[in-house]
Amino acid sequence: MKTRAITGILFVIVLVASMLLGSWVFSIFFLLISLLSLEEFYRIINADVINNTDIKNSETKVNRWAGIALGAALFLCLILIHLKDASISVFLYSIPFITLVFWLELFRKQPSPFSNIAFTFLGIIYAVLPFMFFFQLGFLEGAYNFQYPLGFLIMLWASDTGAYLAGKTFGKTKLFERHSPKKTWEGSFGGFIISGIAAFILSRFFPGIETWQWLVSSVIIVVFGTYGDLTESMLKRSYHIKDSGTIMPGHGGFLDRFDGLLLAAPLVYLFLAIT
Repeated sequence: MKTRAITGILFVIVLVASMLLGSWVFSIFFLLISLLSLEEFYRIINADVINNTDIKNSETKVNRWAGIALGAALFLCLILIHLKDASISVFLYSIPFITLVFWLELFRKQPSPFSNIAFTFLGIIYAVLPFMFFFQLGFLEGAYNFQYPLGFLIMLWASDTGAYLAGKTFGKTKLFERHSPKKTWEGSFGGFIISGIAAFILSRFFPGIETWQWLVSSVIIVVFGTYGDLTESMLKRSYHIKDSGTIMPGHGGFLDRFDGLLLAAPLVYLFLAIT
């Protein structure tokens, strides 16, 4: 428990610092986080972290380096757009990396090449694109502003904390027992309340958007952050593993820590971009 607490505190400090230290630190930090999350996803699909013999013999073997190269190319293009005023056409430079995924599979002599290709692109969609949308929150106004990504994480942490405390104290009605036996409707309601309070407080200190936009963002985070958690639990249960990785003692891997962000960040960005 002590190790978990120390690791959690240090991780929060590093996260907050990455946003406060400017656009370049923010960009490089979350580029690395997205690629490490993608690596975890590929290790799970390739069954590199699993002891189950049947899954070990799975025919799906993702070409992780081709996928990581593609993920890095896409994220770097987005960074260049915001920090170097590059045109959106810079994304055209990622096309060779897309074709690389197909080209390399011709030479790998794997039994299920198109499953490998499909899971390579699924990893990009699941583990890289959400961080790219989260990254976009920092540039919602054009110039870099740490308030929106930091506010997002504060509301997400408030939701998780409220759900944990309310679920532990009042939780009786299971939310989705098949994928996450510990989650309850009472816990979700607690997350909704605490995240809403956090959103209201943020609106007082970060007045860049209206109070109602902060509150709606908190609702999106609570709902789709929960779905993101359940989706990652579904992934882990499908491959019979407890954690997505071991990089953070007591907390698992990056997918474990950012599961709520994966589905919520794109929708929060979409909401704020159109309102």
